[in-house]
Amino acid sequence: MNRKWIVIAGAVVILLAVVVGLVGCDTEGALSGGTLEIKGNLNGQQEGIWVNGEGKVTAVPDVAILSVGVEAQAASVADAQSQANTAMDKVMTALKNGGVATKDIQTQYFNIQKVSRWDNDKQQEIVIGYRATNTVTAKIRDINKAGTVIDAVVAAGGDLTRINSIGFTVDDPAPYQEQAREKAVADAASKAKQLADAAKVKLGKPLYITESSYVPSPIYRDVALKAEGAPSVETPISAGEMEITVNVQMAYDID
Repeated sequence: MNRKWIVIAGAVVILLAVVVGLVGCDTEGALSGGTLEIKGNLNGQQEGIWVNGEGKVTAVPDVAILSVGVEAQAASVADAQSQANTAMDKVMTALKNGGVATKDIQTQYFNIQKVSRWDNDKQQEIVIGYRATNTVTAKIRDINKAGTVIDAVVAAGGDLTRINSIGFTVDDPAPYQEQAREKAVADAASKAKQLADAAKVKLGKPLYITESSYVPSPIYRDVALKAEGAPSVETPISAGEMEITVNVQMAYDID
């Protein structure tokens, strides 16, 4: 090694030794003394009491989400699309007449594809027509009218109508989340107190809180239709109930 670098390295070692000697070293591996203080947490473990709390609130859905579409098949693309457009226009009119606002109707799917079959004699695919499909979702804000709206849609679209499913949800979950949040915090506090009592320590104030909430997506159900069209009796619709859940994680100080 070059003599110059040996001299420099030796000086660095001596300087570090002097610093350590002046400052001192405590038993926790921290350097302290004078105005210099270097501390490190070598434990790496969470301090205090950490608990999870859960709160659940049952809500009655106030919105029905209907997935409805039309499907038309014809020898040409133009004819298939024309039939589908005419049927969908009637379906949209029925939805609006049933009290569904324009803003609550949204196109979800539109497709035109060829329909073919395999010819064994010619060993080739034969195009026999084209199928046009158009699907929308509609929010029915008065669930009591859901059955009436479905029947009107089926009558309007005729044999081209396709009722895919119906789902239920709450339009504004915030009030239910607030109730569930209060229950979750109370649940966490109860667990923390129980742990503190069992460990014979004094429970301090919360130091950390985080939450996660769960509002179920609309639960979709199939709607069965008779081949001859809308039934003579109004389609029965039952919204049932849904659960809104909030989970919290909390950390408490202990003495």
